[in-house]
Amino acid sequence: MNITSKEQIKIIMAREGITAKKLAEILTQKTGKKYTQQSILHKVFLSSFRYDEIKTVADLFGYKISIEK
Repeated sequence: MNITSKEQIKIIMAREGITAKKLAEILTQKTGKKYTQQSILHKVFLSSFRYDEIKTVADLFGYKISIEK
């Protein structure tokens, strides 16, 4: 089953009960890169998260990302 980066992030946010604003705060604190609520929503809308961003989010909340054939 292939899911988009948009779907992966939305699933994690829903399961963890966090908003785009809270995710932005967490990512900014963890990475030192400035994230805003608007930038998170934009990335979700466009499905434009980079792999390292998805991996960081997954790691922060204890999820694993797997690539299977």
